[in-house]
Amino acid sequence: MNMLIFIIAGLLVHCVFLASIFDIYFTSPLVHGMTPQRTPLPPPAKRLVLFVADGLRADTLYELDDNGTPQAPYLRNIIEYKGSWGVSHTHVPTESRPGHVALIAGFYEDVSAVAKGWKENPVEFDSVFNESKYTWSWGSPDILPMFAKGASGDHVYTYCYTAEKEDFGAQDATKLDTWVFDHVKNFFQAARSNQTLFSKVNEEKVVLFLHLLGIDTNGHAHRPNSREYKDNIRKVDEGINDIVSMLEDFYGNDGKTAFILTSDHGMTDWGSHGAGHPSETLTPLIAWGAGVNYPQKVTFQFFEDEFLKEWKLEKWKRLDVNQADIAPLMASLIGVPFPLNSVGILPLDYLNNSAHFKAESMFTNAVQILEQFKIKMTQKKETTLSFLFTPFHSQMLRRTDVTTLYCHHNLSSLCMHRLRLLSDTEQINILRKARSYIHQEKYHEAVSLCKTLISLALEGLSYYHTYDRLFLGISVVMGFVGWTSYVILLIVKTHTSLTRSTHDKASTVLLLYGFAAIGVLIAFFLLIQTCPWTYYIYCLLPVPVWYAVVKEFRVIQDLASLLLVFPLGQSIGFLVAGALGIEILVFSFFYRSTLTVGLIAFAGWPLITRLWAQAKVTTLCWTLLCLLLAMFPLMPVVGREPNISLVTVAGLVILLISSFFLACLCKSKNKYVPKKDLTILLFQMLSIALSTYVVNSTHSSLHHKQGLPVINQIISWTTLASSLFVPLLSPTFFFQRLLSILLSLMSPYLLLSTGYEALFPLVLSGLMFSWIYMEKEALQHYDDSLKPKLAVLNFSYTTDITQFRQLHLDDIRRSFFFVFFIVTAFFGTGNIASVNSFDPASIYCFLTVFNPFIMGSLLVWKIVIPFVLVSCAFEAVQVTTQLSSKSLFLIVLVISDLMALHFFFLVKDYGSWLDIGTRAVTWE
Repeated sequence: MNMLIFIIAGLLVHCVFLASIFDIYFTSPLVHGMTPQRTPLPPPAKRLVLFVADGLRADTLYELDDNGTPQAPYLRNIIEYKGSWGVSHTHVPTESRPGHVALIAGFYEDVSAVAKGWKENPVEFDSVFNESKYTWSWGSPDILPMFAKGASGDHVYTYCYTAEKEDFGAQDATKLDTWVFDHVKNFFQAARSNQTLFSKVNEEKVVLFLHLLGIDTNGHAHRPNSREYKDNIRKVDEGINDIVSMLEDFYGNDGKTAFILTSDHGMTDWGSHGAGHPSETLTPLIAWGAGVNYPQKVTFQFFEDEFLKEWKLEKWKRLDVNQADIAPLMASLIGVPFPLNSVGILPLDYLNNSAHFKAESMFTNAVQILEQFKIKMTQKKETTLSFLFTPFHSQMLRRTDVTTLYCHHNLSSLCMHRLRLLSDTEQINILRKARSYIHQEKYHEAVSLCKTLISLALEGLSYYHTYDRLFLGISVVMGFVGWTSYVILLIVKTHTSLTRSTHDKASTVLLLYGFAAIGVLIAFFLLIQTCPWTYYIYCLLPVPVWYAVVKEFRVIQDLASLLLVFPLGQSIGFLVAGALGIEILVFSFFYRSTLTVGLIAFAGWPLITRLWAQAKVTTLCWTLLCLLLAMFPLMPVVGREPNISLVTVAGLVILLISSFFLACLCKSKNKYVPKKDLTILLFQMLSIALSTYVVNSTHSSLHHKQGLPVINQIISWTTLASSLFVPLLSPTFFFQRLLSILLSLMSPYLLLSTGYEALFPLVLSGLMFSWIYMEKEALQHYDDSLKPKLAVLNFSYTTDITQFRQLHLDDIRRSFFFVFFIVTAFFGTGNIASVNSFDPASIYCFLTVFNPFIMGSLLVWKIVIPFVLVSCAFEAVQVTTQLSSKSLFLIVLVISDLMALHFFFLVKDYGSWLDIGTRAVTWE
């Protein structure tokens, strides 16, 4: 019963700690209650056409081919003669949903929003579409519905093709873009004969959104440097040319249409996106038409990326923006209110309008962002006691900003100090000053002041968004340290012979009352501040945890006494070794080569402990397999081409191993082999042979653009399903059961592999078998009376708990080995935290139609398979070394919690899925 309570308490504590990450680091930055702000002057355009070429890289669009011909001749002509151009710098994670939200709503969506759904709106937000009079959109069902659902009223119309058309194995993915262009043409053709529709499309403040997914689909399927990807760009270029000509004809060349072409994200050379490589974050931006500046020729311009010379565009001024800046640009062009949650700064260089219009637009931009700051500050004031509230004080205001404001805006040093605080009074004063400049036609000064105000307001938004981060972090860490301390005391008390202390009931009662009083005070403090209910959990959880720790003060006394008589040199040595081991595990999450160093050290373990003298063959196998496995973390996880021949080799090797085992079974004279066991083994061998064939057949079919064969898909899903239960039917003897698990899991792993990673489970499982035998030898090395027999080990037998021994120091090493092997299983060939480190081709044997949840689940299962192999081996080690699973589990829990304590301080709420996930998932 006590163990059950402990497990429930442990699950509860860790669930709370995991949930705290999202409250501390990943809460939505959005606020509500702002007033819409629009430029008071007439806009230059009546309508806006937004082309988003999903997955289009800036360098691929702007570069010339080997013959000096542009990839997109029509768009190149726009750059040189009709419009403005530049690079839009996207924020990571470079995924479709956050990219479109930044483009159309003007803010960078947080991780928690994406985690709640790709097609639904996890948070309410405003957008340019919502502010428009009418928006018509054509494209992917994964993108368009979220803007229609988030719009107020019924003025955002979507026309989507079916999800089944998003097929990576399709013969021609350009059909996705052709579908969009054709439907836009048909729409306007219908508008000529439909008076209601005709009047709507001729209204002001109209947006036409064309989402073009073909380039992204071809990039995933064939890579961005492929002929298919570049041909798709030419198709899009021709389609845009046709749409522009059609719209100009439809509207009678009225000069009131603005056009913008951009992309949500780029793509790596290996066909993925999500991280922060320049090929993913640099996207094209080309604008032309009503209200947009014409090309500006320059004699010199400098950019660190040095792409201008490569693109042959040195003479035309390049105007770079942040991706969120495009939303206020679109709003300004057609005269709609800036999206309420936008943090974009209007790129004035793109506007072809009067200085007055630019100043008014920038003033509107400043007011719109300042509104968010005011709401955020008010919300935080209402939930904080006045004497504890610390207002925003800018630490980042640059000296140049101070000089500009002081010299050009005649602000005193006292006013400058208040400006840094951005108090309500100073906000009003600065806005009045900016308005005064506009009235005096000092437009440059007004723009300069507004830009500085925007910079401060954005900094203040971030300050109040993270206001409680330190307070909550301290509370969580206190609870976490308390829990880890309690687990250590529990190990010492129940699984060692180091202490035999008992509780003092009187002292326990006093402690209970004392901690109860502390809990009441904390609850009262949170209550008077009207804190959210989750704050009560995070702040009160340390109270019972530390009560449980302090209640074991007798154990703490005995442990302290023992440590005092222990040789100081050995104590320091054990501490250093433990700390070094934890740091190696932590470093391995960021530098995979650390795993190689660790495995090389493991290879020398038998030599240090002299185990090699009593088990030379086992030691040789252990050393060779450690060195072989050490090669995998050094191999690239991204940027590699599929190598199906290595998958075939892995399939043949596992077939040879299973055939050898089958031959040994058949030749065995002393043992009867049941027919059922032979049938299961033959079925598993057949599954591996079929998996090897399906991988080769599928990739050959896709290479020849014949799609995914249905029979291959059926075999793949059947193999995956059978692999989950077939091992349960195998014999329960040690070697047979572990081999059966390996054979069953290798079939789906082969189907999910595209290269060298197919060999990884083979080497890992070989090392796991060696580990089990090495631990058997180690146990005999330290205690000659313990001689486990692996040949007769049966997992179905109930273990006699009287045979369990107490823990000793070598068991800490065993637990460390397990945690290290688990980390190796996770990071040996990829990164559990980021789907960007996996090749999308991995799942082509199961499906080629875009489905993020199924694809993600398959990739997660691919990661879990090596984990299962290590876990099964650890169970065998536990039985072999005659330890209770509880004792080793507690040591593993302490090691994991110490690692988690590191990761808690390393969690990031910005960066790529790889950066975010490495820190967030490791904490989990």
